Amino acid sequence: MKKLIFATALSFVGLTAMANVETPELNMDETTVVVAQDFEEISVSDVPEAVTAAVAKDYPTAKVAKAYKNDQDQYKLDLTLEDGTSGSVYADAEGNWIEM
Repeated sequence: MKKLIFATALSFVGLTAMANVETPELNMDETTVVVAQDFEEISVSDVPEAVTAAVAKDYPTAKVAKAYKNDQDQYKLDLTLEDGTSGSVYADAEGNWIEM
């Protein structure tokens, strides 16, 4: 009986040691930058003609579902294509596409 208790205790210690996985250390020296785009929804009719012309030229089957504008006169457009897919594109006031 002593051997059974000893074997059980030994296996428990062995399994516990194997389950002890090192957790990664949190590095507090790194800085994370989060950019808030601060877009406010506007009416689709308030989008400049240059931006709507760029959409018509580059996305001829797309319709602008929603439009947003930020303080830097940049526009976020939620587009919906005829096949039902949708996505967002960004443009400046002159109709140039920008990466966000």
